[in-house]
Amino acid sequence: MAVSVGQDDDVMSTINITPFTDVLLVLLIIFIILASVTKEPKLPDAYNKHKVLMSQIVVRIDDKSTIQIGSNTVTVAEAPAAFEQLKQYDPGQQSVIIKADPKANFGTILQVMDAAKQANLTYFGLANHVHGTPEGQSS
Repeated sequence: MAVSVGQDDDVMSTINITPFTDVLLVLLIIFIILASVTKEPKLPDAYNKHKVLMSQIVVRIDDKSTIQIGSNTVTVAEAPAAFEQLKQYDPGQQSVIIKADPKANFGTILQVMDAAKQANLTYFGLANHVHGTPEGQSS
């Protein structure tokens, strides 16, 4: 009694990974394309809840760090005197609105805030674009 083994019964001893590699490469290409197409989400616009009142002291700092307190252009050293002068018109005034250009020096902004604190102006607000006005204007 002999048992013969034919070639049809041979077990395949190797795994073909070519289809698996093809699928991985296609997925890699899809992810690369999606990564180049997707953009960062747009940040929401900030809306002013409270309008700037006329009695508040408004400080503007442009991209060259030029300081304008009220209608006067001053240096950092002159800022405390300018705040004191504006405070004489309204002794109960304690708030300052700062409108700084995004390219302005952050140290200059901090020095202006420190000068305002020396004049007992302790409430600070940062002005932003008012919804419904042209880009160059804000209140």
